Amino acid sequence: MLIENTRGGFAFLKGIAPYSCGAAALAGFEIVHARLLPAMPLGAGLRAARAHMERMGRPVQALCGLELRSPRPLTFPGFAAFNAGYIETLQSWGLLVDGLNPVARTNVAPAFAAGPAPSVYGFSYTEPSADAAPSFVIAGAGELPEGSLDPAEVVRRGETSLDALREKASFVLDLMEGRLRELGAGWEQATAVGIYTVHDLRALLDDPVLPRVGAASLGGLTWHYARPPIETIEYEMDVRGCRREIVLSESGR
Repeated sequence: MLIENTRGGFAFLKGIAPYSCGAAALAGFEIVHARLLPAMPLGAGLRAARAHMERMGRPVQALCGLELRSPRPLTFPGFAAFNAGYIETLQSWGLLVDGLNPVARTNVAPAFAAGPAPSVYGFSYTEPSADAAPSFVIAGAGELPEGSLDPAEVVRRGETSLDALREKASFVLDLMEGRLRELGAGWEQATAVGIYTVHDLRALLDDPVLPRVGAASLGGLTWHYARPPIETIEYEMDVRGCRREIVLSESGR
């Protein structure tokens, strides 16, 4: 069910405490994606995102997506501990809507050049637009059922055979397609498809990835050689449909 965030100019899919499952711009708005180059430490990156939105005349509630990078995958308890501080920041900024987190999030651990501490790689926010095409951002997801952070529910946990990876990828594709449907979108409207794994993606392209993403593959798929944020999860994806993409320097400009 889509929940309107009128202050932010978008609607979102209910997720769990650390993130929503995705967001779509309301009528009269579009989602802009911004990448920080280089990625900035978590606190500084969040402040840079907020400062940029303020320069654009947008309230902090316009923040609808975040992309984080972590030094390494965490245990399930470690992931919960990280999320506690992160959620506290969002609460202090007044971002929650009826107690729900509206901000979609991808959080992965690069296999190389990860940095010593969590960082902000990019963010998405809304801006007014009278005639923009529909835009959306879908949170990253690995092979865990929606709403679950139960290690026992990881699909084919502990397995990395080609058969297991195909099952994991198919499961994640199901999640992406479900979120697309709930946002009123489809693969053909995607402008960026991210895949996060350290396993050989080439072995998964013909089956199951390319037949599922269809027209979205015409724009290319971005393979990030990275691990999902929690140990034992092997494959993650995210998707967005944004007509405006910008790159910001360390100053957030």
